[in-house]
Amino acid sequence: MKFIVTLLISFFVIIGHSAEIEHPFAVSENDSTNAVTEIRHSDQLSTTVFADLDGYLRHMAVGPDGTVYVAVTVRMGRGSAMGIYALRDEDNDGHAEIQQAFATDIPGTELLFHDGYLYFGSKTEIYRFTIPEGQYIPSEPPEIVVAGFPVQQRHEAKTFAIDGDHNLFVNVGTPSNTCQFEFRTRGSQGQIPCPQLELQSGIWRFSADELNQDHRRDGVRVATGVRNAMALEWDEATDQIYFLNHGRDALNLLFPDLYTAEESAILPSEEMHILREDGDYGWPYTYYDHLQGARMLAPEYGGNGDIVADPRYGYAEPIIAFPGHWAPNDIHFYKGGMLPDEFHNGAFVVFHGSWNRAPLPQDGYKVVFVPFDENGLPNGDWFTVLDGFKGVDILYSPDDAAHRPTAITEGNDGELYVSSTISGRVWKITSN
Repeated sequence: MKFIVTLLISFFVIIGHSAEIEHPFAVSENDSTNAVTEIRHSDQLSTTVFADLDGYLRHMAVGPDGTVYVAVTVRMGRGSAMGIYALRDEDNDGHAEIQQAFATDIPGTELLFHDGYLYFGSKTEIYRFTIPEGQYIPSEPPEIVVAGFPVQQRHEAKTFAIDGDHNLFVNVGTPSNTCQFEFRTRGSQGQIPCPQLELQSGIWRFSADELNQDHRRDGVRVATGVRNAMALEWDEATDQIYFLNHGRDALNLLFPDLYTAEESAILPSEEMHILREDGDYGWPYTYYDHLQGARMLAPEYGGNGDIVADPRYGYAEPIIAFPGHWAPNDIHFYKGGMLPDEFHNGAFVVFHGSWNRAPLPQDGYKVVFVPFDENGLPNGDWFTVLDGFKGVDILYSPDDAAHRPTAITEGNDGELYVSSTISGRVWKITSN
């Protein structure tokens, strides 16, 4: 099997990703401020720079009046801003000349409008702001919707989604890589049961309309075995919650006798799922291998790269799997009418890009579109919509990337906005 997998890896690296289909591309000509890199885009789309901010940009939301809100934080010495920026293009020239910060004492990630409130996810709370009519920043402190999430140093961002029944689904990431007895230690075995599954590593449901809820007291665990669902979204058309999970790291580093460096560079898969009540998505006991098309037993729990996870445990299978370490950070189902019809039935996925694919070049750093069929499932093919964020053809360190795309949101006229962490940039995407 190891020999077969090695051949599959070689084939995979040479021809690219078998599920990706070719799509006509163009380079933005009106992105005059983008001297470092040329953003390649679908030939039916156009990109312009909407804003440049001094900070590490996260997720976004658009208000009823068209104001674009973007979460900003400080990370790895980049930027000095924190909180939320309100961005407004008052003169309709495609650029946000008004850039107003608020909540500058809260480091957070997720933003979402619901029933007139702007919801914001910090590391340990979910807040909501009231934006007075005729204004674009709040005049009062936020209300607390949910508090009491564990304090942790890894995967602490609280992404969330709200469905049509006012249910609030919150991702509580895991504080470790694989729940080893000794964190990231070569050969250390995994804990059974993993104690992090009790209050983390899953998705919890709350009410979006009630204040002062508590994670332990009021939360209902809907899903377990989710390492970190940064991309989490309700699709109104199918009335389902979709998410993409960040896969585990360091197969070769922790178990060099079982996995080659090349295998570890592209495994395990980044998985897309539909959220199911009481679903178990496999972490830390398993990982998904898109090369073999199977869920595998993790090496910390007796796996060796060849042992398929016991189906009796009922671990969920992904509806589509992407190459490892691309880091899916956002997903969006298009609802507007501006973009061409091919973007009207499926999902945009933003990949933040890898940091640990050595000895292969880093990859991801792109926005793709996944077409869906009439049953609300991927049809098997996907294509790249935005690319070129790396700024170089071959990237070996993420610190050398010009941009790392992070999030996507939709404007009131059907335009899209995409944010970047490293550069603090927001792009506006429209139809040609």
